[in-house]
Amino acid sequence: METPARVALITAPGDADWEPLGDEATALLSQYIRINTTNPPGNEIMAARWLADVLRRDGIEARVFEPAPGKANLYARLAGDGSARPVILLNHMDVVLASPEYWTVDPFRGVIKDGYVWGRGALDMKGEAIAQLMTMLVLKRAHVPLKRDIIFLATSDEEIGAGVGAAWIVEHQADLIRNAEFLLNEGGLTRSDGHGGVQYYGIGTTEKSPFWLDAIARGTAGHGSRPTPDNPVHRLVRALNKIAAWQTPLIVTPTVERSFRDLSTIEPDSTLRGWLGDIRSALKDSNAVRTITADLTYNALLRNTISITGLKGSDKTNVIPPVATAALDVRLLPGQDPAAFLADLVRLVGDSAVTFRPQGPNWPATESPTETEMFRAITAVAHARHPNALVTTLMLPGFTDSHYFRRLGIASYGLGPFPLSQGDSRGVHGNDERVRLDALRFGVRFYYDVVSRVAAK
Repeated sequence: METPARVALITAPGDADWEPLGDEATALLSQYIRINTTNPPGNEIMAARWLADVLRRDGIEARVFEPAPGKANLYARLAGDGSARPVILLNHMDVVLASPEYWTVDPFRGVIKDGYVWGRGALDMKGEAIAQLMTMLVLKRAHVPLKRDIIFLATSDEEIGAGVGAAWIVEHQADLIRNAEFLLNEGGLTRSDGHGGVQYYGIGTTEKSPFWLDAIARGTAGHGSRPTPDNPVHRLVRALNKIAAWQTPLIVTPTVERSFRDLSTIEPDSTLRGWLGDIRSALKDSNAVRTITADLTYNALLRNTISITGLKGSDKTNVIPPVATAALDVRLLPGQDPAAFLADLVRLVGDSAVTFRPQGPNWPATESPTETEMFRAITAVAHARHPNALVTTLMLPGFTDSHYFRRLGIASYGLGPFPLSQGDSRGVHGNDERVRLDALRFGVRFYYDVVSRVAAK
């Protein structure tokens, strides 16, 4: 794998030439995408070694932990004078499956064409990792005096919600990160207006909580030629029909209320503007409910959600199985009780032969405050670029690894460094994932400015 030309040594922060730094970031992202870290199995060790080599070329030593064969976490640190607590730049090395037959390009070639870098991970989240990496490199090259240590942390297994990634770091290497004050991660959104401007900057401060379940129906096995009244597949289908039709109650959390109120200030439709500005009142109006919940994101922010994502019955067409199962992707709003939700689900299905089993540990939703130096820094850097742009808080309908660190008392924020249109955003976990070259360049400088604002002396 070729090495991109390294930008000349920067002698002072003001000497940074961001055009060649953008070229360097583009080349690095293209290389990074070519390291296939589809999880499972991940094979993040290859990505960790590559990142370590890139850092080492600039004199930054990294530690690579291999908690399981082929799995890895990377830790690197730029030292400050210790007068303020460290900042963690968190990213994950693994990516989700990409099926090449549905892509315009090979998802693991790192193709640069038509003004984009294409490939799985360009947005989630190898692109943001490169912005973080470039921040480390520029700070080092420019010999920027730091009051805070800067920690670059690349982890495994984020995409499977378990494993030996961030959770392993917190459990087994907590001393490396415990005293940090702030963390930047994925989970934010900078929404492009499609005309070179930005509609809003959304800073991720909280997330929904995953409560993944297996629905299990049991009955009597038999030959498919002799239908039985307690066929477990039939039981499961009846249960899933009720679950799919269930409209869970609408709930307004403080973060979402604030976000909607902020977004109302840039909403062009006067009716929707009024509803978003007073969402609690709007949800008493059936017309407002239909319109607002028709937006998939708004709907997910206002209720506990269930997606049926997997089904399994018999492996043979002529065999009635003794058990049929379904996978349910449940996401709970902050403050919701998993046990209470499960009890409601059992009552809804109303069949004692259908049970529910949590797939793994559940963790409560966590939230970071807005009255911090980091939040103010992100706001200031955003307004320096787009003085009239809205800066607001976001609740992520999904989840990231930030919750592990919030539970250690580290204020963690989702940052979306790349201005994205709605079309661009659809590439995340989808086909033809890509990031615009100008958005990548923007994000590299944006990340550096945020971090240097809170960390430089």
